[in-house]
Amino acid sequence: MSPPLVPFDREEAILSNEKTYDDTAEVDVIRGAPRDPSRDAGVPSDGLGCHSGSEMKKAAELAGNTELLDRYAADYPQGPHDKPQSMCPAFGSLRVGLRMKRVATVLSGSACCVYGLTFVSHFYGARRSVGYVPFNSETLVTGKLFEDIRDSVHEMADPDRFDAIVVTNLCVPTASGVPLRLLPDEINGVRIVGIDVPGFGVPTHAEAKDILAGAMLDYARAEIKAGPVAAPTGGKSDRPTVSLLGEMFPADPMMIGAMLAPMGLAAGPVVPCREWRELYAALDSQVVAAIHPFYTAAVRSFQAAGRTVVGSAPVGRDGTAAWLKAIGEAYNVPAAQIAAAQNAFLPAIEGALAGAPINGTITLSGYEGSELLVARLLVESGADLRYVGTACARSEWSEPDRVWLEDKGIKVQFRASLEDDCAAMEGVRPDLAIGTTPVVQKAKELGIPGLYYTNLISARPLMGPAGAGSLAEVVNAAIAGKERMDSMKAFFEGVGSGDTAGVWEGSPNLRPDFRAAHQKKLEKKARAAKAEQMI
Repeated sequence: MSPPLVPFDREEAILSNEKTYDDTAEVDVIRGAPRDPSRDAGVPSDGLGCHSGSEMKKAAELAGNTELLDRYAADYPQGPHDKPQSMCPAFGSLRVGLRMKRVATVLSGSACCVYGLTFVSHFYGARRSVGYVPFNSETLVTGKLFEDIRDSVHEMADPDRFDAIVVTNLCVPTASGVPLRLLPDEINGVRIVGIDVPGFGVPTHAEAKDILAGAMLDYARAEIKAGPVAAPTGGKSDRPTVSLLGEMFPADPMMIGAMLAPMGLAAGPVVPCREWRELYAALDSQVVAAIHPFYTAAVRSFQAAGRTVVGSAPVGRDGTAAWLKAIGEAYNVPAAQIAAAQNAFLPAIEGALAGAPINGTITLSGYEGSELLVARLLVESGADLRYVGTACARSEWSEPDRVWLEDKGIKVQFRASLEDDCAAMEGVRPDLAIGTTPVVQKAKELGIPGLYYTNLISARPLMGPAGAGSLAEVVNAAIAGKERMDSMKAFFEGVGSGDTAGVWEGSPNLRPDFRAAHQKKLEKKARAAKAEQMI
């Protein structure tokens, strides 16, 4: 009997009981059985949704996942909220798996969550199917869901097609204690990596990337201990390498490699990696650059392998000088060679910054984890930066950037909430607000130009001379649009909010009498509640 693994990529794969998804792009990862709607589960039977925070956490603890949640609480300390304010965290780990060659991805979670995650994944360019093991209350409670997952990975474990299969528990299976740790480590030579990424334990999608990256590094480290492993596709470097921790613009690793060359060093693999064997090469580097500072589990794995970790990144003049010095010292490079590397690139960075100045007051916020690096670049470009908010937590590897920014009088807020970011923007009233979608929306409602951080800012080169002038064009163009924002605000004044919200063919039907009557009911209810408290 075929296990209940179904594709979950297009709307017809959700709505039809007859059609399976045949990927026409890079890989046809899964060809599953037709979907049985009776097996799908949307939310738990008690009505709690996947973002119900503390209630789901209590359920997970009762189901025996206390150790897992304690580790996540230490690795990814919560902010002012017990649930994410951005997209589902599992998108981060899902994206990491989908970008790897010969790696299949299977999700176990509520149908609505799986649909949303696969939709966003394909929106961001995923070119392969996502496996889905559906469930209902019965299979969840009886343990049949775990058996279905196990049967599915056994069917998929084809070494001619895959190096690894990543199985991810979303909120409901994690809260129910579905034990992915009991899956085999390997089937027919295909590695099985099981992870839990619940919205009530992982604050951001950035940190979910770390969960999968750390799990893969741990697995690869165990393989290295057990015996010889595959060499990198391009061969082993003839120079000592520096592994780079954090997703970045494709040109940045090449620029970093060029800056390392005068010291006799080379850029190693970027973690998260694009294929499994790159994990071995990453662990082979004696020094790891934590370009993005939130990779707690990955850093722990590197340190367990005896590797030295260096924080910050070569952004701007000061950042590049300090980073090259730290990397050189970690490799015991002679001071003269470190100076040679600095002298080869710092003048070019200074020239690029001077040639692309930014003039204006800016507030900056985001949830990608690179916000402090972008902030440094904006400041060295001449921007009057007043506030930096990142949804990620403070860590040892972000300290150089925090100190540099705060020494210049800039407010740095770790684990910033949407309320923090909006309050800063409304308080400063900057010439430009760079932030997440709701922050930018709020700014534009106020007539303040705004730029979406993820697509318009973080998706640009940041390192070395290439990054020095990369932000000026888009930032200055946005600031220059202030007059256009003012005219649009004036044109739409009084439309689209309050009583005028919605679509009207004529004038809105204003009923202040209804509002007054409703207000009286609220006041009466409040008085009754206060009277009960006095009793």
